[in-house]
Amino acid sequence: MPDVFNARSSFDTGNGSADYYRLTALEDAGLTKVAELPYSIRVLLESVLRNCDDYVVSQDDVKAVANWAQTKGTGGEEVPFKPARVVLQDFTGVPAVVDLAAMRSAMQRLGGDANKINPLVPADLVIDHSVQVDHYLGESSLDLNIDMEFSRNRERYEFLRWGQKAFDNFRVVPPGTGIVHQVNLEYLAKCVFVRDGVALPDSLVGTDSHTTMIDGLGVVGWGVGGIEAEGVMLGQPIYMLMPEVVGMKLTGKLPAGATATDLVLMVTEILRKEKVVGKFVEFFGDGVSTMSLADRATIANMSPEYGATMGFFPIDDRTLDYLRLTGRTDDEVTLVERYTKENSLFRTDSAAVPTFTRTVELDLSNVVPSLAGPKRPQDRITVANMKSQWNTDLQEVYEKTPGDRSPAGRWEGEGGGVPDPAGAATAETAIADPGVDGVSVENEGCTFHLKHGSVVIAAITSCTNTSNPSVMVAAGLVAQKAAERGLAAKPWVKTSIAPGSRVVTDYYEKSKLDVELAKIGFYTVGYGCTTCIGNSGPLPAPISAAIREHDLVVSGVLSGNRNFEGRINPDVKANYLASPPLVVVYALAGTTDIDLNNEPIGEDTEGKPVFMRDIWPTQEEVQTVVSNCVRPEMFQTQYDDVWNKNEKWNAIATSEGGIYDWNDDSTYIQEPPFLVDLTPEVSPIKPLAGARCLALLGDSVTTDHISPAGAIAKDSPAGKFLQEQGVAPVDFNSYGSRRGNDRVMTRGTLANIRIRNQLAPGTEGGITRYLPSDEVMPIYDASMKYQADGTPLVILAGSEYGTGSSRDWAAKGTFLLGVRAVLAASYERIHRSNLVMMGVLPLEFEPGSTWQSLGLTGEETFSIPELGEDLKPGQTIKVSAADSSGSAKEFAMKVRIDTPVELDYYRHGGILQFVLRKLLAE
Repeated sequence: MPDVFNARSSFDTGNGSADYYRLTALEDAGLTKVAELPYSIRVLLESVLRNCDDYVVSQDDVKAVANWAQTKGTGGEEVPFKPARVVLQDFTGVPAVVDLAAMRSAMQRLGGDANKINPLVPADLVIDHSVQVDHYLGESSLDLNIDMEFSRNRERYEFLRWGQKAFDNFRVVPPGTGIVHQVNLEYLAKCVFVRDGVALPDSLVGTDSHTTMIDGLGVVGWGVGGIEAEGVMLGQPIYMLMPEVVGMKLTGKLPAGATATDLVLMVTEILRKEKVVGKFVEFFGDGVSTMSLADRATIANMSPEYGATMGFFPIDDRTLDYLRLTGRTDDEVTLVERYTKENSLFRTDSAAVPTFTRTVELDLSNVVPSLAGPKRPQDRITVANMKSQWNTDLQEVYEKTPGDRSPAGRWEGEGGGVPDPAGAATAETAIADPGVDGVSVENEGCTFHLKHGSVVIAAITSCTNTSNPSVMVAAGLVAQKAAERGLAAKPWVKTSIAPGSRVVTDYYEKSKLDVELAKIGFYTVGYGCTTCIGNSGPLPAPISAAIREHDLVVSGVLSGNRNFEGRINPDVKANYLASPPLVVVYALAGTTDIDLNNEPIGEDTEGKPVFMRDIWPTQEEVQTVVSNCVRPEMFQTQYDDVWNKNEKWNAIATSEGGIYDWNDDSTYIQEPPFLVDLTPEVSPIKPLAGARCLALLGDSVTTDHISPAGAIAKDSPAGKFLQEQGVAPVDFNSYGSRRGNDRVMTRGTLANIRIRNQLAPGTEGGITRYLPSDEVMPIYDASMKYQADGTPLVILAGSEYGTGSSRDWAAKGTFLLGVRAVLAASYERIHRSNLVMMGVLPLEFEPGSTWQSLGLTGEETFSIPELGEDLKPGQTIKVSAADSSGSAKEFAMKVRIDTPVELDYYRHGGILQFVLRKLLAE
């Protein structure tokens, strides 16, 4: 690589000499003042400086980033960023590997060299999204769930084993290890690499929106769609607009009783209101120095929930302490310290505050115990206000009438202990007003009354919190104190612990808190995302039957990061995010219709009331256990030869060879149609005419709405298709696990059970009207009729369209349904990008305009006559909507193709086509 700016220098790593690209060389040249740049921008600057070749990365690119303090990210320049690596999880990773395999097949058909389709950038895939909570009571739950995971996912795992052998630079962390972001934080991330004698900052993109967790370690990284990650793996840069950087000043320290979870929910609420979508957030202030690395990672993890591309904490002494705690070698830690100090990437309390686009401030002492819900992570509710807010939401959100204030879910039988797994189960319904007075249910030998607000899921889950020893230990101490008073989880609560790392189990065992959690009904069920991703598993049949028959609004409480409609469990409408100790408290209380500050959660063995304050641990109690029980050797042992230590994984047989042998009978893995008929030539961009609306949607439609990850209903188009292929409903698995099969995923697009298409008012789920005949039918069926007619389709939507997970199938499925353009008030960052990369045109209404304000009904015929070869990023374009009489409305929309490279992707029909043609031409 040419040293255009004479910036290459050398330094002592502590273990020999290495070269590096010196940021101060640009200051010497008068191009920047490094101290004024946010630390996150310094990492981008190092990347363009090191990769400047005047071809992919130009001198002007370097100068533009160097000039950030003057423009504050508002200049609109495009930055080519080349991350050091890629991480994937299996729900998004399987379709990414499917696409790579399909690209090899297409390259072979076109007469090119299929071996060119190979990761040039190191990629690690962690299998964490496939384990489901089928079993949860008893020590055997973990092994039973693992057995079911391997049985359900055999075809997928065979395919990943093939990919592990077929592709260079591609590693797979086997199932049962942990959650990708926690494994990344504890093991994969190095903070600094030395490659070919050159030191460089660790950086990455990942196929999961919560990749941002690694920002807490001072590693620049964010989530992208699988298709964009594939481009990076194949050597393409990430092309992004120069980011604004919002500085969030943290002062003070957390008060007694508050946790990192409470803090991140407050940060999410504040930053959502600050509209940081698409921006970097960088944390600074004396409050940063008081925070543990694990607390920082919790805040960084939820960047997607507050809308930011990143939530970044620069490398400092706390980072080095964490690297030592997690078993990194002395040489690795010394390299990080010396390189970052040498290259102006190390934060100290005495350093000057960088320039930011704007700043926001939070005094940590104002944080109080909180939850968020019942549908969105940004809707924070203090514990003190939870009962009143629950009753308000019950009335206003769920249109139910709140009942009396008596404790919900009284129960008889078995003396109030942990249910007997061997008991019989039946359900009966004899209450006239079931939601208020309760439905009598018998399950596992216990009889109880289920009401609105009854907590039926209490899950300690998700990398957001299980990576943080302080909140995990706090949960164990709550359990210990509760068990001492004779309390246990209520028998209608499905409890679970799913750590993001086996290290959690190690320190639970060392502290004996695993025994205390088991006493109240919490057992480890797996090492993966479980409930947070929607793999909560079915509720006990009698409970599920009572909820459905009587339309009960029951609750889930989880230590996760997402609680969107239809995500957690199809039976549970109200879901709340909370810290692990609060999850335990709500399991003990059994209801969200309770004032935990003033009402008892139960009675002890002497009949005395027990309040939350009686069992809540002090910060000193928590810290004592963490200090004594979380040890570096635990991390070293668990991650030693992590690639090969799962014998179940090692025993999986797979096919050989560099070209995948597609099996037409597989219901998990199929060659996708995107590249099957690809030609070397690019077709011109043409106007859109005669398009009809497939779905008319409101605000905050998530990628979970567009492409659900959870259960497949047996009477849905996907369920019917699987049954036609000989798959019994019990073997459906989830949509997330079927992402290697476009036949299933296209049928599952816009099929979330809670999505409301206003073209078919009064319906819920994936329903629409086929407008030519006015028939109401599944969206997939209507799409097939439109495509048979040769009719292109559009979707009309409100603001924040595509919020949530970095789910490329939300764009792939949209494309395969025949949608050629989406007309929305605004977009979440990743989904907009994914639409472009699938060749779907994202258009944005002018500020203040919506489809409602324009008087659109979705019944019109849409045309975009100006769409053509002269299309430019960000231009304004006219759209015409003609009603049945022929009368047309014209309105302007912004083309949300944001960069020239995105325009190339769109012109080629998508990024896969673009990259394949480029490699074919080389």
